[in-house]
Amino acid sequence: MTAEALTAPALSHGRLVPVTVHFDDLDALGLLHNARYPLMVERAWAQLWQEHGFHFEGDWAAAGDACNAVKELRISYEAPVTKPGAYAVHLWLERLGNTGLTYGFRFCSADGAVTYAHGSRVLVRLDAGTLRPAPWSEGFRAAGRELLRPAG
Repeated sequence: MTAEALTAPALSHGRLVPVTVHFDDLDALGLLHNARYPLMVERAWAQLWQEHGFHFEGDWAAAGDACNAVKELRISYEAPVTKPGAYAVHLWLERLGNTGLTYGFRFCSADGAVTYAHGSRVLVRLDAGTLRPAPWSEGFRAAGRELLRPAG
């Protein structure tokens, strides 16, 4: 981790989803525990996809696009979060393939200006019966296209 957090440019793509760091999310040193970052990112994605009508309610066969698995997770910690309070997760898609996708994320200040951690995660859509890769639905793909990071 660096002594200073990275300053981010204005939000030009994706979504900023509010999250809350609670006292019990901090470790013995008073820092946000490293395992909490991916958990908060996951919760932010679940909230965002639920807003688009995609969610898991306990039935994998009925889950559709919510039936997916993580293939890869990368995270880099830039500056420590040292207190509870309001923060945000900036979410976007880097790639939207036929059966997989790569999303980017930043754990940041509530206004998105300060980055504490950033990374990416690869997901694969699964067929609930075979657990083999399956194509995303057109509805999911349409929602995903809205989150794609502009090429450039």
